Amino acid sequence: ALGAAIALPLATSAQQPAAPAAAPAAQAPQAGAPASTNLPPAWSDVSGKAQYASVPGRETNILIQGAGHEWRKIRNGPVTFYGGIVLLIPLAILLVFFLAKGPIKVHDPLTGRQIERFTSVERIAHWTMGLSFVALAITGIVILFGKYVLLPVVGHAAFASLTVLSKNLHNFVGPLFIFALVIFITLFVKDNIPKSYDSAWLGKFGGMFSGEHVASGKFNAGEKVLFWSLVVGLCTVISITGLILNFPNWNQGREAMQLANLIHGICAILAMAMACFHIYLGTVGMEGALKAMKTGYVDETWAKEHHEYWYNDVKAGKRPEKVAGGSAQPATGD
Repeated sequence: ALGAAIALPLATSAQQPAAPAAAPAAQAPQAGAPASTNLPPAWSDVSGKAQYASVPGRETNILIQGAGHEWRKIRNGPVTFYGGIVLLIPLAILLVFFLAKGPIKVHDPLTGRQIERFTSVERIAHWTMGLSFVALAITGIVILFGKYVLLPVVGHAAFASLTVLSKNLHNFVGPLFIFALVIFITLFVKDNIPKSYDSAWLGKFGGMFSGEHVASGKFNAGEKVLFWSLVVGLCTVISITGLILNFPNWNQGREAMQLANLIHGICAILAMAMACFHIYLGTVGMEGALKAMKTGYVDETWAKEHHEYWYNDVKAGKRPEKVAGGSAQPATGD
C-alpha cells in the first residue's frame, strides 16, 4: 500500500504533457537586406509635401496644408473675439447718445416748400447697396459668430440649416452689392469732394453735442469721411476679397484664399461698425433724414439747417435739384 501511494503521483506527473518549447528569437535583419516597402508614410512626409493626385488642379496633390491651422487659429481667435467687441462699441455709444440727446430736430418751423435732395436713380442705387449690405452683414455675422452665439440657443440641427442658408445668401447677394457699389460711387463722388469749410464742421463735430448750427454742402464732412473710408475704401477691399473667396475656380491657391478670408472678415467688421453711425442718423437719429431717401425731398427748413451751403446753391439756381411748392407746416415735434 505504501509503494502504491508513492508510485501514484509519479505516474500522474509522467502523464502530463511537456511544456512547450520556447519560441525562437526574432532574427535581426541581415546587413544589406532591402527594407520593407509596405510601411505607411510618416506624418511629416505627408504634411505640406506634394503627393500624387489623379485630380487635376492647383494644390490638389497637397494633403495637409500647415498654414490652414494658423488661419483657423487667427480667425477663431483674435478676429472673432476682438471683432465682436468692435461691433458692440458703436451700438453702446449710439444707445447712450440717443438716451441722452434724443433725435436731432430742426429748430425753425417747416415751410412746406420741398427741395429735391435725391433723384430716383440715386435712391434706387442707395437702397440696393444699403439693403444688400445689411443682408451681407447679417449672414456674415451668422457665419463668423453663429457657433458661439446661436448654436447654444437653437441647437445643432437648426444652426446647420441657418448657416447653409446664410452662406448661400452671402455668396449670391455679394455680386449684387458690388454692382450697386460701383453705381453708387459713380453717382455720389462729385458731391463728396472735400471742401475748405469741411474742417469747420469736423472741428465742431457738426454741432451734434453743442446744438450749434454748422453749415455744410450737400454732404457734410462726416458723411464725406464715411464715403471715402467706408464706401470707397473698406467696401472696395471687401468686394475684391469676396470675389476671391466666391470664385475658387480662378485657380488661386489656398494661402491666397486664407489671407483673403482674414482681410475680408476684418474689413467687414470695421465696415459694419462704421455703418452703424450712418444707419442711426439715417433712421431714428435725425428727423427728416429717412424721408429724404424714401421720397427724394426734404423741407426747406431741414435743408437750410443741415446743409446750408447746398441750400443756398439750390436757391441760387447753381444746382440741378428742383424746388417744389407747398404750405407752411408745424415744426417737427410740435
